[in-house]
Amino acid sequence: MITLMHYTVLSALLFSIGIFGVITRKNAITILMSLELIFNAVNINMVAFSKFVAPSAAQGELFALFIIAVAAAESVLALAIILAIYRRRRVVNADEMRLMRN
Repeated sequence: MITLMHYTVLSALLFSIGIFGVITRKNAITILMSLELIFNAVNINMVAFSKFVAPSAAQGELFALFIIAVAAAESVLALAIILAIYRRRRVVNADEMRLMRN
């Protein structure tokens, strides 16, 4: 039987992998993918706690849907910015994206 602990461990693992990816990666697209892992970890936590703590209320599911919508908008906007930077500077390395300089 799957318990709340299983979901929490899975969520913590995904969150840790996402944080590791954001901190260590230099490619802007892989950083975005790591952020999506973090958002998915939060969604798993929301839905799991909603299921086990208050099964009759759908608050966790509603928060998860809101997070999915925000993550989708964030991904589209960030990818558009990265593509614009790539067209202008020909670089997707986050360390080399210095737009405030010449």
